[in-house]
Amino acid sequence: EAVRGAVAVRGAEAGLAYHGSAGIVGDRVDVRFTPHNHGAAAVPDSVVRIRWSQPLEEGQTLPARCAPEGDRAVRCRVGRLGAHDTGERIGLRVRLREAPTEVLLEFDPVGSDGTVDESRAAAERQRVLVLDTGDTYYF
Repeated sequence: EAVRGAVAVRGAEAGLAYHGSAGIVGDRVDVRFTPHNHGAAAVPDSVVRIRWSQPLEEGQTLPARCAPEGDRAVRCRVGRLGAHDTGERIGLRVRLREAPTEVLLEFDPVGSDGTVDESRAAAERQRVLVLDTGDTYYF
């Protein structure tokens, strides 16, 4: 299942989705995803928040388009997506404070004002449970 976010833009609607993979190796979680706009309206600038169920190690290097948010989340700028468009793939490798047996990832679309509408996000949030089995999990 994909992360879906409906964003109204001048009467048409954008349909944001993120497809990718995640895996755990020790205290490291690798996440790769590609943003998609399945809707009829372009999105001038979009951001996704990824939250982990375990706290992240402090002071790690993230891609230039990503920034930490608190001790369990990262925001990544997706950028402009045209109608029925696919964006640039984003790859993250984060370290957790402890090596878990599982971690839950939650993807939330961030509004143009920089906030997450929690009532909308709860309906559109995608949760990906990643187990420390050495397997890659696809979403």
